[in-house]
Amino acid sequence: MAGSLACVGIGMTLGAHICPLAKSYIEQADVVFSGVSNGIVELWLQEMHSDVRSLQVYYSEGKSRHITYREMVDAILTEVRAGKKVVGAFYGHPGVFAHAPHKSIELAKAEGFDAVMVPGISAEDCLIADLGIDPGKFGCQQFEASQFMFYKRRFDPSCYLVLWQIGLAGDKSMAKFATGAAHRLVLIELLVEQYPLDHEVILYEAAVLPIDTVRKQTLALSELADAEIFMHTTLVIPPSQKMQPNHQVLERLAQIERQLEEEAV
Repeated sequence: MAGSLACVGIGMTLGAHICPLAKSYIEQADVVFSGVSNGIVELWLQEMHSDVRSLQVYYSEGKSRHITYREMVDAILTEVRAGKKVVGAFYGHPGVFAHAPHKSIELAKAEGFDAVMVPGISAEDCLIADLGIDPGKFGCQQFEASQFMFYKRRFDPSCYLVLWQIGLAGDKSMAKFATGAAHRLVLIELLVEQYPLDHEVILYEAAVLPIDTVRKQTLALSELADAEIFMHTTLVIPPSQKMQPNHQVLERLAQIERQLEEEAV
């Protein structure tokens, strides 16, 4: 029997976000790999399938996540090569901030196996709903927090700025589960080039269990270093400036409209 792979998103909130297609893949699989870290969520997956194997066993403090991700991919592909219908079930959207699903699908396809990704409700989707943000109103830029620090990224203070994985901000080792206040002070130094220290920012955490409370804590940028922050905490920075009209482009467009009107007469 030819092996196959489906990496599916189960959404963020237990049982509430999974789509029928993702559920069907899980139920019909030969083996399911769980990319979730919450024990209750994993028990819920086990109710849908008798052979659920956790990928969390590959994580450990001080171990490079590059090694962890490679081991995850190897575990998944081993079962695909054995001719099994394999499913990887991941939080949110399996293609967002998840190396193993992308790499597993890439390798499976390269080896001639059927491989698909089924989208899910991501942390970004929950953030938009929970915070009442419309990306179309002011625009929205998103970066992984450490990448934002390591590279010279252009960002616009007239739109929303979302920094993911703020709990790992500044980590180059890929072996830590958290960084501290000193690392976040460096981030603040970068941000104050565009935002005043008293600018209000938001610490956001989506609800994983139905009984969880969504975290949407407002604080001043200056308070960020000493705030309680976890691996799944996201930093949301609302606009600090108004959008500046591009008068040159507006005038060119106006000329085009006038020309079209003249041609229509």
